[in-house]
Amino acid sequence: MNLQLPTQNFRLTALAISLLFVPLNLQSAQQTEPVDYVNPYIGSISHLLVPCFPTIQLPNSLMRIYPTRGDFTGEYLDGLPMIVTNHRERSAFRLSVTQGDELRPIVQTSWDNEQSTPYDYRVQIADCSIGVHLAVSHQSAIYELTLTDPSKPATVLLYTADGRMQLDGRYASASQRLSKNMKIYFSGEFDTDPQQAGLLKDGRISDEWLGEAPRTAAAFRFPKGTKRIRFRYGVSLISEEQAEKNLAREQGRAFDIGKVVRDGRKIWNETLANITVEGGTPDQRTVLYTSYYRTFERPVCLSEDGRYFSAFDGKVHADEGHPFYSDDWIWDTYRAAHPLRALIQPKKEEDIIESYLRMAEQMGTKWMPTFPEMTGDTRRMNSNHGVAMVADALWKGLNVDAERGFDYCRRGIEEKTLVPWSGAPAGRLDQFYKDKGYFPALPEGEKETEPNVNSFEQRQPIAVTLGTAYDQWCLSRIAEFMGKKDLAAKYLALSYNYRNVWNAETLFFHPKDEKGNFLPNFDYRFSGGIGARAAYGENNGWTYRWDVQHNLADLAQLMGGKEAMARELDRTFAEPLGKSKWQFYGEFPDQTGNIGQFTMANEPSLHIPYIYNYAGAPWKTQKRIRQCLETWFRNDLMGVPGDEDGGGMTSFVVFSSLGFYPVTPGFPAYNIGSPLFTDARIKLPGGKELHIIAKGASRENKYIQSATLNGKPWDKPWFSHDDIKNGATLVLEMTDRPNKQWGSTATPPSAPAK
Repeated sequence: MNLQLPTQNFRLTALAISLLFVPLNLQSAQQTEPVDYVNPYIGSISHLLVPCFPTIQLPNSLMRIYPTRGDFTGEYLDGLPMIVTNHRERSAFRLSVTQGDELRPIVQTSWDNEQSTPYDYRVQIADCSIGVHLAVSHQSAIYELTLTDPSKPATVLLYTADGRMQLDGRYASASQRLSKNMKIYFSGEFDTDPQQAGLLKDGRISDEWLGEAPRTAAAFRFPKGTKRIRFRYGVSLISEEQAEKNLAREQGRAFDIGKVVRDGRKIWNETLANITVEGGTPDQRTVLYTSYYRTFERPVCLSEDGRYFSAFDGKVHADEGHPFYSDDWIWDTYRAAHPLRALIQPKKEEDIIESYLRMAEQMGTKWMPTFPEMTGDTRRMNSNHGVAMVADALWKGLNVDAERGFDYCRRGIEEKTLVPWSGAPAGRLDQFYKDKGYFPALPEGEKETEPNVNSFEQRQPIAVTLGTAYDQWCLSRIAEFMGKKDLAAKYLALSYNYRNVWNAETLFFHPKDEKGNFLPNFDYRFSGGIGARAAYGENNGWTYRWDVQHNLADLAQLMGGKEAMARELDRTFAEPLGKSKWQFYGEFPDQTGNIGQFTMANEPSLHIPYIYNYAGAPWKTQKRIRQCLETWFRNDLMGVPGDEDGGGMTSFVVFSSLGFYPVTPGFPAYNIGSPLFTDARIKLPGGKELHIIAKGASRENKYIQSATLNGKPWDKPWFSHDDIKNGATLVLEMTDRPNKQWGSTATPPSAPAK
């Protein structure tokens, strides 16, 4: 039965539901500020894999916290968090509070009436008998615990999973091992002296004040009559003493949670105000600002008073005026998160890239990192897309060391193995790629003998071949920027290696064995096992068919021309899953958020709706972008279709909601889509502004009838970075019917077709 609600009633219902997630003090505010639109709970129930967490954190700051449960449906909290280190992991330390007699290192508790903002967190625990309020600064935080029944004594427990705990009256400090060569520290204090304090031993508070062992906890008991307990603490990757300095620098000597809240709110408003919009619906503004807030979750700044600890060599360094950043999954974030920052916060992007160049040096290999986490480079996923960040930054005028960037990126691509999820030196398969121009697939049923190949992740030969071709194109762009014509020509030639796995009969990229034969009986939807990893990577052949970001002009030629490309794009959005959902997603859990075979839920698909611009049909890009945003990004608990990956996906939402997108990092250009808002202003460095006016834009009016850029007629479905870097005004006339001629002959930049 197809039950439809009237549109007006549905919108009112959605608005009422969305208000449930807005703190009451903000609902009553006289003026709505940017941070008031942020709903950290969007996506807090996942479609299949990892949800978004309601993260409490100042932009790109080390202090990062979210509730200690699996997702929003989790019945209990496993204590209260103190700091999350690597993205999507658990808290390094835990704080628990209980009025019960049974003491444990971590107290599991019920929770209710939870409210999160980007800068503070409130929840009622223990069947609403204890109120919790948390506020964060950059490297410190403060908890305020309110006891509704002060007739019972209360105990606060501080826990470290593997480290040292030290107490001194109302003061506590601790360490926790994060990896072989890395620890994290906290130093904190309560606002009043406890009645009793000591290490937790067999459920009792002992008189010991120092402990160093796995699962160590300290207990602080407060007497009957205590109504409120405050605990504030600083964190550090250098030492307990530095954690104490960080706390003093940010909070002074006061236990003023109100000030920490006000400071955090001010910082977020100043940050989010880089983008201002008019028009659209309240839900669209909420999705926009929530998505923008997500882009500041990673990477995090590790600098502490001009110094930082690096897990890449296990040493403390002076940052020399360049704050040091880590925790970034580049495979996800190079596509849109880094270009967004390069546009709006170029100085921060410069420092981030400099951090990664330093990591390459500190590791000793001079290989550009691919997955720089707090604990080092984990080399996850495939390809070496740090090179895209460098190329993109250079061509957009950022101050990046091109020589070091080229050298370390080249080394990472040529000296390290291309095998996914491996940091081993290049081996036999890498030599094969150099000789033959493609990464070989293992014939079905043949046992893997290459030692570097992960038994689950497998070879991912098409993903590696296409990704490396793009990386080599990025190398050619850096070489061209430096005026090294021979190197630019060399790597441009290598960037066509995707052609070596193109099947002209099927018009798909098709895995080949070492003999040069396409794998037989191959199904582009289902072959390759879980996530098609024996052929592609997390996604099937329909996604990787379009993974030639740098040369979509050549891809159109391979498909038979622009009209043929447009038809094949239409097929992608229309092709059925081919199996029941439970069967399909059992094989492709990353490939959710489907419109046909297109998946909105995984990063290799983000640019696909914009490819119509290259196929001479920009009006279809306009249609698809609106369809993707409206279908899969909503102001509700399941409003994100897949793993968000700390800005990897939500930066697509930010760009696309504003009306443009960087399809090819490495080209200083942006494709035009379909803005949601009638008026959008993006602050650029130096007091400049990109102003996008979409006259008449609405749910129905998604098509561009005509355009001007800086007052002159504009018939291109793209604009360059140079067009806007000194400020610009783009005016779009929007209607409910497409102008199929607008922009149809002005193809966006691409490497030359062969």
